[in-house]
Amino acid sequence: MKVKLIYNPVSGNGTFKNYLDYVIEKFQRKGMQIEPYRTNKRRSIDSMLASINENEYQKILVAGGDGTINQVVNAVVKHNINLPIGIFPVGTANDYASYFNLPNSIQEMVEILLKDNFTYSDVGVFNDKYFINVASIGNIIDISQKTNTEFKNSLGVLAYYINGISEIPKLKPVNIRIKSKEKNLEGEILFMLVMNGKSAGGFNKIAPFASINDGLLEVLIFKKCPIHELIALFLAVINGDHTNSANVIHFKTQEILVDSDEDISTDIDGEKGHTFPINIKIIPKKIKIITL
Repeated sequence: MKVKLIYNPVSGNGTFKNYLDYVIEKFQRKGMQIEPYRTNKRRSIDSMLASINENEYQKILVAGGDGTINQVVNAVVKHNINLPIGIFPVGTANDYASYFNLPNSIQEMVEILLKDNFTYSDVGVFNDKYFINVASIGNIIDISQKTNTEFKNSLGVLAYYINGISEIPKLKPVNIRIKSKEKNLEGEILFMLVMNGKSAGGFNKIAPFASINDGLLEVLIFKKCPIHELIALFLAVINGDHTNSANVIHFKTQEILVDSDEDISTDIDGEKGHTFPINIKIIPKKIKIITL
């Protein structure tokens, strides 16, 4: 039986490719043939997986960060591929993988991925695209996207914190209209996060009550507030205390509609998102993630 291995050669510190022979050997010993696919800009993951014969493969493995996993999940859902997905968390923050408490060691991950234990995961829908971890809306919304790659590779998650503090003075309120069964809102906010997982941009306690397979999205809306309160709020986010803040609106929902007359940035798992209007919803237990 074959195993498709999709790896991003530049994720994190780019060292995963040094373990390719090790991974291939371990799987061959178990009677599984690794078929590696190196990501590149000329041919998309979507076009590669569109032609896959699901019956020939036992599982799909992904070595990369949230962006690479997002591309794989988009292709898998779009083409109705029902194979378990295994993750080598070799990005910088690995927000989605961190939910499952996966080890960072390649050797430890191989032992997990050789087995067939899995956990179902919900998948978010952002208009016609899918997301695994977070959709965000606001003028300064995704610190990961704005953090220099070399800076991230050298400092890891600390880079996100440093960059996050530097972005605080640039935050400008935006006018937005939000509708959901649980809450409606119209007015100025700083930014909002719609979470499937618990962490984003290296902040591992940003959605402390989120569950990857409860069929719900966790919504966090950061209200307009003075700069000194915003700095205190940023520190509260690091500690996971922000859900108690008067400057944060927090609730869970299955679907939320967001609209604005302004040109506001949107983001899906660290990549540029759609323009308004936006419909965000959840597909319960859509994919299988190989876990302990």
